[in-house]
Amino acid sequence: MSEVTPPTPVQKGSLWRTIVAVAWSFLGVRKSSEFQEDIARITPLHVLGVGLVAGLLFVIGLMLVVNWVVGKS
Repeated sequence: MSEVTPPTPVQKGSLWRTIVAVAWSFLGVRKSSEFQEDIARITPLHVLGVGLVAGLLFVIGLMLVVNWVVGKS
């Protein structure tokens, strides 16, 4: 009789991997194979949290740039 090997567990995604996935999604560029890996490893809750923080940082950055440009005139 042959041995049955248990399926290998999928590793959980790290915070850094989630940040990179969200950053690539902001640009709209992603390899299909890496996208499939992200789907298997990253939880939607992590993506939501990192996406909200990244969006907030983006808006704050835009506000700072606008205030800097307007203050120069």
